[in-house]
Amino acid sequence: MTKPSLPELLHAAVTAVGGTERPGQVSMAEAVAEAVDDNAHLLVQAGTGTGKSLGYLVPALAHGERVVVATATLALQRQLVERDLPRTVDALHPLLRRRPQFAMLKGRSNYLCLHRLHEGAPQDEEEGLFDQFEAAAPSSKLGQDLLRLRDWSDETETGDRDDLTPGVSDRAWSQISVSSRECLGASKCAYGAECFAEAARERAKLADVVVTNHALLAIDAIEGAPVLPKHEVLIVDEAHELVSRVTGVATGELTPGQVNRAVRRAAKLVNEKAADALLTASEGFERVMELALPGRLEEVPEDLGYALMALRDAARTVISALGGTRDKSVQDEDAVRKQAMASVESIHSVAERITQGSEYDVVWYERHDRFGASVRVAPLSVSGLLREKLFADRSVVLTSATLKLGGDFNGVGASLGLAPEGTAGDDIPQWKGLDVGSPFDYPRQGILYVARHLATPGREGSRTDMLDELAELVDAAGGRTLGLFSSMRAAQAAAEELRGRQDKPILLQGEETLGELIKNFAADPETCLFGTLSLWQGVDVPGPSCQLVVMDRIPFPRPDDPLMSARQKAVEDAGGNGFMAVAATHAALLMAQGAGRLVRAMGDKGVVAVLDPRLANARYGSYLRASLPDFWYTTDRNQARRSLAAIDAAAKAAK
Repeated sequence: MTKPSLPELLHAAVTAVGGTERPGQVSMAEAVAEAVDDNAHLLVQAGTGTGKSLGYLVPALAHGERVVVATATLALQRQLVERDLPRTVDALHPLLRRRPQFAMLKGRSNYLCLHRLHEGAPQDEEEGLFDQFEAAAPSSKLGQDLLRLRDWSDETETGDRDDLTPGVSDRAWSQISVSSRECLGASKCAYGAECFAEAARERAKLADVVVTNHALLAIDAIEGAPVLPKHEVLIVDEAHELVSRVTGVATGELTPGQVNRAVRRAAKLVNEKAADALLTASEGFERVMELALPGRLEEVPEDLGYALMALRDAARTVISALGGTRDKSVQDEDAVRKQAMASVESIHSVAERITQGSEYDVVWYERHDRFGASVRVAPLSVSGLLREKLFADRSVVLTSATLKLGGDFNGVGASLGLAPEGTAGDDIPQWKGLDVGSPFDYPRQGILYVARHLATPGREGSRTDMLDELAELVDAAGGRTLGLFSSMRAAQAAAEELRGRQDKPILLQGEETLGELIKNFAADPETCLFGTLSLWQGVDVPGPSCQLVVMDRIPFPRPDDPLMSARQKAVEDAGGNGFMAVAATHAALLMAQGAGRLVRAMGDKGVVAVLDPRLANARYGSYLRASLPDFWYTTDRNQARRSLAAIDAAAKAAK
């Protein structure tokens, strides 16, 4: 029997999921197949509506080697595992004459821990009784969540938090889950044979396709201990998110509350001298943090340095002492010790990292209204780490609707540790960039309107001219507006202003769960939804409910963002343009994602309105505009209003 061709396989898969073949999808599948066969690397931009998941799944399944697919969002993981993969495998089975297996794998804390559930979480003394089910009154929200989790544990086959509907609070989930550091290990745990996390790992070892998330991919790369099974092909979907997810995993944090918990957990398990030393060090750290002012620490202040060295040394002593001491009053000592060890090791590693003072790290203080002050440390860049860990010994395909910024892939490539496309060299990963376009006719379906006449937004103060413009646009559109704001304060101010001016429902992020807000926004065309960052990339509402997308300003990072400003300065010190490499790239990525909310289906029409004149007037404006979909461009406010009114009238007539 002859081997089926890629177009045959793609046709079968697209038919199975009820889709339509697109030229861009075919181009993508061919490029992915070529990259995988040649053990090469590919960056592929595939616009909304291309069908990119099949564009990489079909050639990957046809290749026959194990593939890891890493995504940023839960929604895409679910779509892959519950919809795309089952149907694709069924469709390809007769042609490939084999049935590829697939599995989902997440970090350990995403799975219910049976040991915690049945033996109780080791509690800090002032937090209540040892058995969390007894400690939480059944009438309380926490008590109800815990009782529901206990019932769910008898029904669930996966133990995966994301399979629990409706969900529970982080506090409730933390009572019945463990981190990898806190886990006893399958061989030592009474429930090891039934462990959900271990079962997920075993399924992943047998699977041809393993679906995971960016965070687990980062842990696999950074921590050196392999979490993912060995694989020949890595596909990173939503790849525009990868750098920030890897940075998040590589960021360390210390807070007085976290240190105090570690002291309490270790106190009963070590000798008095070791416990007292950690307590004293923790009190010294807390005194320093009371005076901490938010901002970057170019050098670690002397008082913080001393406090961290004391913490590091005391933590090291406790780690050594935790091995042998036995206290007859402690129930389930192995679990208590493991939790204490995890807490103290975390403190030791962060304190040591900051006191060592690497030039490749950025250290800063943060202050949170609810949780108080913290000291944080993050890598100045993750590009070297990604180049070394991601692109060695396997073919890597990175894909997203937004990878090409300012007209090429080199900006995103540089953030991933890649030299400019086409650069030759022995130790330089070779890669290709491919833009397969979009099935949408952007110049006919959408308008990019820049409010050139408005005042340039300042750092503070109300923008009355912007709010007037926003109200006029919303009015012309008949509602149907997704408002994307650069800060929560700006979103709240706009919602308050418009609620006072007109009778259209204005939904505001934070007043309901995100899922509920999006559902209500989609259900009523007159409704507007205002919010901040997660809305820029998390809203998929095709049809007449979203025909105006407004951005209040270009979303540059805050000038006082310690990590972004440090990265910008590092580029400048190396002779580059820090603003373009860091701030403009960050803004371009977000704006491309935000503008992508407008056209989600072939019949969608509307306006993206940017209420920041710098997009038209500033030198970097052309770079940002080149990163957006190719909408018809205007700065004429009357044209924008007339178009919105016509789109509104057409939508009402079609009802």
